[in-house]
Amino acid sequence: MFSNKDLKNLIVPLFMEQLLVMLVGIADTFVISFVGEAAVSGVSLVNAFNTIFIYLFTALASGGAVVISQYIGRKEQATAGEAASQLLTVSVLFSIIVSVVILLFNKPLMRLMFGRVEKEVMDSCIVYLRISAYSYPALAIYNAGAALYRSFGKTSTTMYISIVSNVINVAGNLIGVFLLSAGVAGVAYPTLIARTFSAFVITALCFSKKCPVRYRRQYIFSWNGNLQRRMLRIAVPNGVESGVFQLVKVALSSVVALFGTFQIAANGVAQSIWSMAFLVCVTMGSVFITVIGQCMGAGDIPAAESYFKKLMKITILSAVIWNSLIFAVTPVMMHFYSLEEETKRLIIHLLLIHNLFNAVAFPFADPLGKGLRAAGDVKFTTFISLFTTIGVRLVFSVLLGITLNLGVIGIAYAMCLDWILRGIIFWCRFRRGAWKQFKVI
Repeated sequence: MFSNKDLKNLIVPLFMEQLLVMLVGIADTFVISFVGEAAVSGVSLVNAFNTIFIYLFTALASGGAVVISQYIGRKEQATAGEAASQLLTVSVLFSIIVSVVILLFNKPLMRLMFGRVEKEVMDSCIVYLRISAYSYPALAIYNAGAALYRSFGKTSTTMYISIVSNVINVAGNLIGVFLLSAGVAGVAYPTLIARTFSAFVITALCFSKKCPVRYRRQYIFSWNGNLQRRMLRIAVPNGVESGVFQLVKVALSSVVALFGTFQIAANGVAQSIWSMAFLVCVTMGSVFITVIGQCMGAGDIPAAESYFKKLMKITILSAVIWNSLIFAVTPVMMHFYSLEEETKRLIIHLLLIHNLFNAVAFPFADPLGKGLRAAGDVKFTTFISLFTTIGVRLVFSVLLGITLNLGVIGIAYAMCLDWILRGIIFWCRFRRGAWKQFKVI
């Protein structure tokens, strides 16, 4: 169903899109630093809060992508189009509800979460959150359209949209901060404009008759409970898993705060570099959903099994190369950081641990898990992910980090242990073939 050229055309644009988003995020942080420390603090705090909703919108789009991919694999293009239209409907409704809630209760929410911060930081938080809330529907609409395009393998389209969108974002930030001196609003409004542009373009393309699977107005303004249940059956567990993961991440941030200034700084810098190292597996997760979803939709289980193995080989090889490259340039990057030598050595130590296991364990823990979900094996993968996140990562972070006094190194080991155990379980699940018995459509 997918030739090597097809896989290349699917993987490369997705990777470039993710890399571009990451680089633009770094550029945004650099620009906002010229506004002042209060602005940087406010934006970073709200971005951590915004991540919760970004994960929820992504989970919803992923649930839709699985269903759409399976209908495409079954050659039921009309039903795939109806599923895509229904995904757009539920994405719009959900994002509007979230936006209204945030706009109504932004001040109490920020005071509840970050009540002890200075007044200037809180003011920056509120301004940035309000403007961000207006962009939630656009973000959800773009995710829905991108899920459709990725479902039939046209990832180059979303890459080109992302390029233009991010150029708009960066140019807007420069204008807002340096020309208009608009402060936090100067970086918030460009994000709103860029997301609105992306949502408009992808939606217009999804209505185009040239699109092999497209939106239909009659399905957008109706409610198909059966299709919605199928998408939500995958989206809700994904959303719960993402929410729990974020809560654990917040809890671990509190643990890290106990270890002293240099360890906090080292962990923060290391995490920013880790996000780059994750790119291969993040990209391959979307590829697994498209490829395995289409194979299972076509009822071609042998092909699905074959692509599982082929995609795992591609993921591991690519992850080893990419993580090795990231680790190799890290000592060079350290020269640009104004940090103590002890902190820099700790960062390199953290990167060594992370990148080693990100290359050999995380491909089994995440992309393989997304492939199992695309086959319909949702409840098992969600339960295992929740168990390892809470029962392994959180518990062993406290045990290794605090009890055994390993600090942030202990938290890194606990994270890797989470990946190892989850990866082993998912690989055993795949080998036993339990995923072959599930049906999404």
